[in-house]
Amino acid sequence: MTTSTSTNLKIPELKKHLKDFDHKELIEVITELYKLNGDVKDYLTLKFNGEEKTQELFDRAKKAIEDEFFPAGGHGKLRLAKAKQAITDFKKLTHDDAKTIDLMLCYVEFGTEFTTAFGDIDERFYTSMLSVYGDVISACEADESLFEQLHERLYEVVAGSDGIGWGYDDQLMIMYESLRWLDD
Repeated sequence: MTTSTSTNLKIPELKKHLKDFDHKELIEVITELYKLNGDVKDYLTLKFNGEEKTQELFDRAKKAIEDEFFPAGGHGKLRLAKAKQAITDFKKLTHDDAKTIDLMLCYVEFGTEFTTAFGDIDERFYTSMLSVYGDVISACEADESLFEQLHERLYEVVAGSDGIGWGYDDQLMIMYESLRWLDD
């Protein structure tokens, strides 16, 4: 049995080849990439249309997260990895830290709402929610303006978690109360 090994170009090799292209050829290559790949299309649209595309990608990611908990039809599948991937993909494309943190908080909000509506889940679920909430708290700890923007929602997650098992509500409260901006 013969196996064919195909290797992708390394970045330096790609750059070398691209330097040999004239302006028109580069435009053709970029246009073909745009047509072939949705991520490239999103990236280039973001590059040229900025905030409008960022908001569209934010809305798309938020909807993808929400659909894992509360899809339009049927029951949530709770594919937490898929919901987190929507956050990662948004961050990778936009590099918008504030909106990424907002999506992370949405993840915890939807998760808290889900467990309130449908009852206790499992330890893995709560560990994921607490981990992401902790990351949001850390970002707010480092940026007072971000805290000011999100503090009401941060508290609403805590308030909405009252009585949820696995110590979830207690851990959220401890993290929230650790914020230094609350003392000001």
